[in-house]
Amino acid sequence: MDPLTSAQDLMRCDLCETSIVQMHCDTCFVQLCKACVGEHISTDESKNHKVVKFQCRNSTPLFPPCASHGKKQCEMYCRHCDVPVCHTCLGSGKHLSHKLSKIVEVLGEKKDLIRKEQNELNETIYPTYQDIVVDVQKTMSQLEKEYGDLSTAIAKHGEEWHREIDQLVRKLTTQLDEMKTSQLQTLQTQLDEINKNLADITDEINTLGIAVDSNDFSKLCSVKSRGDQYKNIPKKILPSVPKFTPETIQMEELHKLFGALISDFDQSDEHRYSIKKTQKVHDVFFF
Repeated sequence: MDPLTSAQDLMRCDLCETSIVQMHCDTCFVQLCKACVGEHISTDESKNHKVVKFQCRNSTPLFPPCASHGKKQCEMYCRHCDVPVCHTCLGSGKHLSHKLSKIVEVLGEKKDLIRKEQNELNETIYPTYQDIVVDVQKTMSQLEKEYGDLSTAIAKHGEEWHREIDQLVRKLTTQLDEMKTSQLQTLQTQLDEINKNLADITDEINTLGIAVDSNDFSKLCSVKSRGDQYKNIPKKILPSVPKFTPETIQMEELHKLFGALISDFDQSDEHRYSIKKTQKVHDVFFF
């Protein structure tokens, strides 16, 4: 379907607002049906109305008004002064010997420049930016993966440290238990010997008591005291509990031992994107 025709079918005349648009005034930018063309022109006869078929709209050059002479249209362009000029300007002699061109020619040149820029944007710059988008998205995905791998590596290294610390704690705890058991056994041995002596002393006290209560000379003479052997009091055992002297953790030293992050993020000119060579994109249009 012709887009111009389909657009025309959807548009109504700006004057009667009922009939389908068939004509267009390039001077006033008004959509018209054929029946309303005359009415539109007669409404403002001061203008040079350029009425064309709707399909040919915007084909008539729209001459700029003169900045020096009111509503007069400029059909020439002074390249020396870089301004549009009307016939009155030319008659004044102000632009004498200046290089003049028709506005239509300048309009064509401007359009050529715009088309050239349009083509450059369409064929090289836009595809370049499309590729940059893909590249940046790819870089972001890769960055997510690499940061994930790095996070996993740090966590794994931390777990290894925890295992080493747990193993060291278990080793020290085992040594502590062995020391405690050894010292308790020594004290228990001494305690057993003392309790045995207490029992022997009790028996000796009872034996001596019986002898004292007796008047039998023979029994009294047969009693031999063993009190001297218990006067050798056992030495007091003073167990020595080991001391734990934890090392003070300096975070800076800990960071050095554990590991550090080093960034080499580079935004130098050596890694700048560059414009692609000619590559036309058919599905992108600029208006």
